[in-house]
Amino acid sequence: MNPSTLIGILASCVLLASVLFFTAESPQSFINLPGLAIVVAGTLAATFISYPLKEVLRVVRLVAIVFRRENTYIRDDIAELVDLSRLWLKGDVRSVENALEHTRNPFLRTGIQLVIANTKEEEIFDLLRWRISRLKAREHAEAQIFRTMATYAPAFGMIGTLVGLVNMLEVMEAGDLHVIGPRMAVALLTTFYGILLANLVFKPIAVKLERRTEERLIAMNMVLEGISLITKRRLPSFIEETLNSFVANYHDEIRDPQSPAERREGGEAGPHRGEKGQHA
Repeated sequence: MNPSTLIGILASCVLLASVLFFTAESPQSFINLPGLAIVVAGTLAATFISYPLKEVLRVVRLVAIVFRRENTYIRDDIAELVDLSRLWLKGDVRSVENALEHTRNPFLRTGIQLVIANTKEEEIFDLLRWRISRLKAREHAEAQIFRTMATYAPAFGMIGTLVGLVNMLEVMEAGDLHVIGPRMAVALLTTFYGILLANLVFKPIAVKLERRTEERLIAMNMVLEGISLITKRRLPSFIEETLNSFVANYHDEIRDPQSPAERREGGEAGPHRGEKGQHA
């Protein structure tokens, strides 16, 4: 399971438990099934109206992706590209084709197949960039579904509140606070449900999917760069170093806290100080 998702769920449960057990006389006062039904059913209904059926049905699969710890396999792709570049540099086309049969990255496999077919470099890049753009557009649309649901949920919460207020006004002539109070609480709970679902469920899922798309685009651009270097018949060692820069973790791209010489001096100073202490 994705650790950040697990931490978020646990924190949400602690928050809700605190609200239910420490700020209310009875936890049951925050439970209103009709109000929750208005928010959930209304949000789903509006989402089905807004999007085609096949896109809405992907919502369940997308939620599973959020909970799953997904690996982009960038290191494996780099190793495959380096191995394929060695074979291609030797002119061993048969070995390259055999290696592609075991490649599980379809984007990488398509690019190398185009290289083997002696396709022009510009045409290879046009096709692969189009596939990158298609993936970006598709996954952006998937995340947008949850952003749309995050917009609808508070709106239907307000609708439930208005319905509750109308019901409360009908009994105000009686002036019975024992009736007016619970009706008012029920009216406000639907807004609570709408805001809670929007900011604790739908928006976080959308952000998580968008971050996943960014990581996948980095991986695809890395493969695209590797294929570009293979078409130019660059050395495998150069290709490996170039592709490793895509996954290198730099805290600051502009300035390091220490220069390489300072880091070396700092590493060498430790043993000398230790030896001095021993002589003392």
